[in-house]
Amino acid sequence: MSSAEDIHGQTTAATAVVRMAEIEGRGRALVASKALRAGEVVLRDSPILLYSAIPLKPSSPSPSLSPSHRHQHRDYCSNCFRILEHSSPSVVSCPSCSCTAAAAAVLGGGGGGEAGEYLFCGPNCRSAALASSHTPWVCQALSRLRDYCPSSLPLLHHHQERQLQARFLVAAYNLAIVSPSNFRILLCLQGKSPAQPDDAALFLHALIFSLCPPPAPHGSFSFSLELTAALLAKDKLNAFGLMEPLAKDGERSVRAYGIYPNASFFNHDCLPNACRFDYVDASATATATASECNTDLVVRVIHDIPQGREICLSYFPVNLNHSDRQRRLREDYGFTCTCDRCKVEANWSDDEGDEEEEEEETEEAMDEDHDQLMEDSTEDGGVNEENNFPHAYFFLRYMCNRKNCWGTLAPLPPSNGIPSSVMECNVCGDMKNDDAP
Repeated sequence: MSSAEDIHGQTTAATAVVRMAEIEGRGRALVASKALRAGEVVLRDSPILLYSAIPLKPSSPSPSLSPSHRHQHRDYCSNCFRILEHSSPSVVSCPSCSCTAAAAAVLGGGGGGEAGEYLFCGPNCRSAALASSHTPWVCQALSRLRDYCPSSLPLLHHHQERQLQARFLVAAYNLAIVSPSNFRILLCLQGKSPAQPDDAALFLHALIFSLCPPPAPHGSFSFSLELTAALLAKDKLNAFGLMEPLAKDGERSVRAYGIYPNASFFNHDCLPNACRFDYVDASATATATASECNTDLVVRVIHDIPQGREICLSYFPVNLNHSDRQRRLREDYGFTCTCDRCKVEANWSDDEGDEEEEEEETEEAMDEDHDQLMEDSTEDGGVNEENNFPHAYFFLRYMCNRKNCWGTLAPLPPSNGIPSSVMECNVCGDMKNDDAP
């Protein structure tokens, strides 16, 4: 990756501090092209596609639903995904959705959508969406999927994951129509098409093309079943969740998913040396290009990194234990992690043969005994590599100690080359002074 172009030949906001490299056993990776200081921004990436994480028609709230599924998507602007202030006079609705909902009520549509189903924080966001992400076809497609789903293909009776996959496919098909160049970037991302389309691809392709076939795209591709299967594979491996603010009980929910063409190439490590920040609810005046910039991902390194070192993120909260991490990586990303931390924690299970003891050790080290770990490390003049938790220093210094947060801390960007002593949590946003020596 050069300073002027990203891996796809497109202009990017990233600086010339990372480059693409092939690493044996890990494939394509991003490595430091120069020595990096703690807190340095290595990537600022804008999404080529965003879609709501709210099911098309959330069921009535129940204890079995996650908090994200208890919200209505009118809580967020349907373009920039900021939290909406319903009392604000600037909030506007989609005129097409209003007409569609009224027609559904007259015709006795299955869902009886509400007027103004999709809301925007202001006229500028609405205008931008109507010309890009919320075109008349998208509006019609989402309304039909919600209100007119045939009994032979009952999307709303399926697991809510299918509803989100339907949202993604509508957004992806629309991207092919409004921005063929970005659609080609999407097709270049990681994610192999299955040899045979799976049940999700078969069901969703038949459903969408029976209810609301998209306009013919420009270019050399067509909306085939094979393309639908390929798109779902890209979504599975490359979507980043834009999170809601951390709740008091520690629950975090996804408000929207985005496909970020450059951030997708960071590999995973269970002890990452970088973490990503998003500032979705930042005010328009606080961002460089108003609403478009608030959905950017910003990746900062958490400590100094030498030139040539691979830069890695953790794909999930760092406090998960070994078995949970491996399960999620296998199920969601199709690989087994062999990082240094996993090698150590795998030996806990192999040597002791006692999973309960492993979980107890991990929970103690990560959750409740930060002070004891710090005391142990200072007594030894550093972290004791012989003990049962050799990575204690990482959790002491780089994991947020706010109750139920488990975020990763990174310093604020250096100022005039001088590293900052203020650490920011990428989950709750809390700031703290770094008192490490």
